[in-house]
Amino acid sequence: PVEFVRNQVEQFERSDGREANTMHDLPIIVLTTKGARTGNIRKSPLMRVEHDGKYLIVASRGGAPTHPVWYHNVVANPTVEVQDGANRQDMAARELDGDEREDWWRRAVDAYPPYAEYQSKTEREIPILLCEPA
Repeated sequence: PVEFVRNQVEQFERSDGREANTMHDLPIIVLTTKGARTGNIRKSPLMRVEHDGKYLIVASRGGAPTHPVWYHNVVANPTVEVQDGANRQDMAARELDGDEREDWWRRAVDAYPPYAEYQSKTEREIPILLCEPA
């Protein structure tokens, strides 16, 4: 519903990821979810954190005190689509904890260092979810 997000996603999808493919000069993916309440399709550009064909999605919301809306959609409907460039893939998302979370959190901060700052700005533990091929 936010115009600049809608415009970026439209341009990214129209060009198979050749255009509108960065935020803060770093690569993005587009996450497609099903709305938790409405069932409507929702699309979100997120920072690209990929390792061995798996993608991490970070519910940082810039360190805000609440989770982003897309997080609630993924929890309610964990089958998502991840578009990385021209490649679109159906994936299953699951929230991480423990050692696995620590390993992936390091990858997230390596890919986008402001995540560490976002975590320091909020009292909530920023959820991270791993998307794996469905």
